[in-house]
Amino acid sequence: MSRSIEETLKRLSSSKFRSSFHLSAKDRKYIEQKGMDVIASHTRDFVRQKVSAACPDNDGRQTPMSGHPSFKAMHATACCCRGCLNRWYRVPKGIPLNEQQQEKITRLILAWIENEMHK
Repeated sequence: MSRSIEETLKRLSSSKFRSSFHLSAKDRKYIEQKGMDVIASHTRDFVRQKVSAACPDNDGRQTPMSGHPSFKAMHATACCCRGCLNRWYRVPKGIPLNEQQQEKITRLILAWIENEMHK
């Protein structure tokens, strides 16, 4: 994940699948009610729970497509499973993510959410 967040978001926007994800009105309302600090905390927890292990349980299917704005953002940014992290960012499978990697992923997800909130 050596590209800038802006470069990465631009690259993701050229993917038909990744660019098909958008926040719903319900997602936007939830974000407005909770605030970005709470969303950031949730996102950090989801990244740690869903993709930080060397071999996450049910990898490739562990992140729901809906239920929380961060889940949509994880799919939109290809941060939803170790396979996508490997394909898009060359993050090796089979090695736990360190705190720096988890924080980079979290920042990318939150940047996508912020961009969506301003559309």
